[in-house]
Amino acid sequence: MRLIHLGIVLSVAVSLIGCDLRAAQERDPLLHQYDFGAISIPPASADEPTAEQLSFDRAVAYVEDGAKAWVNDRGCVSCHTTGWYGILRPQLAESLGQPDRAFRAFLEARLRERLTTDPKELQDGANPAEIVHLAASLASWDAYVDQRLSSHTEQALELMFSLQRDDGAWHSLDTWPPFESDAFQLATVAAMSVGMAPGWLERATSPELRKHISGLREYLGRVTPPHDYARMALLWADQYFPGVIGVENKQEVIEMILDHQRPDGGWSIRSFSEPEQWGRGNRAERLRAETGFGDPPSDGHQTGLAIVVLSSAGVPPTHPAVQRGVAWLEANQRQSGRWWTQSLNTDNFHFITYTGTLYPVMALAVTGAVPSLPSERR
Repeated sequence: MRLIHLGIVLSVAVSLIGCDLRAAQERDPLLHQYDFGAISIPPASADEPTAEQLSFDRAVAYVEDGAKAWVNDRGCVSCHTTGWYGILRPQLAESLGQPDRAFRAFLEARLRERLTTDPKELQDGANPAEIVHLAASLASWDAYVDQRLSSHTEQALELMFSLQRDDGAWHSLDTWPPFESDAFQLATVAAMSVGMAPGWLERATSPELRKHISGLREYLGRVTPPHDYARMALLWADQYFPGVIGVENKQEVIEMILDHQRPDGGWSIRSFSEPEQWGRGNRAERLRAETGFGDPPSDGHQTGLAIVVLSSAGVPPTHPAVQRGVAWLEANQRQSGRWWTQSLNTDNFHFITYTGTLYPVMALAVTGAVPSLPSERR
């Protein structure tokens, strides 16, 4: 299998530009989903033809190129692209080889910038979400690549908890589901970061940090998830931060995921929440007007995620539901390497196709549906 390197070219300027739209000033942004240098990925479309056969390499190329373009063009850790790339790519080292060190350098540069930002500014907009995903990305790298706790991850976790609210969660935008949609989902990512950082929980002995950690655990145990998507996120977080969901509730969520499987073997994100339950519900009218509302089609994001979460909860790859999900992924990849997922928000870029491809890549890897690289190429 071909190993695709991220090959990110970093500079001080890139690390400092923030999440601005520099490329939009030079090229028509409506023509590209991801755009930097030789990378030019068009917006995703439901009309894109299905691939004749599964190409894991094309899927990986899309994931790697999307992350590279976002880093160099936007320069931030975004929930829908680099945030989940940073969390999951280190975990895919067995299947894809080691992630490029340049991405780690980008994370460290972004952390340095965020550490010098006014704390009040860090509470605005999507900044808390970026800090949480930054901490989780560094923790994942430490856990699955370097296998030791770094000072950068310690700093990121301390910064993350400095932004924690009194209720144990973090401020979150409520308009961009499924990620920038509610505080509960963001808290599950924070729990993942805490659990992944090797040895950090044992080192976090100060009364202040213990209070923050307890506050997070209590929040996840006290607050009712706003929808089934959030229930699934909580089950996933339990893989890394055990105990945030009880054994009985864990089995209930597993059954819920299985019950949502569609006749074709896939899952649909739209069946995991009523339109009014996403954020403030301000997308409800648009979502209810969609063709297929009431019987939404399977999509790459939810099918990949369902398989990954079921696997994390101990459901074996041989389970019939998992096998049917894998078969759906094998049959529904598009020619670009992506899997189609329609955005819950806008009809321009459909950025959800990024996790709609990253999650299937992870699902195929954890179920053994793709071969691992030879040891000399890892």
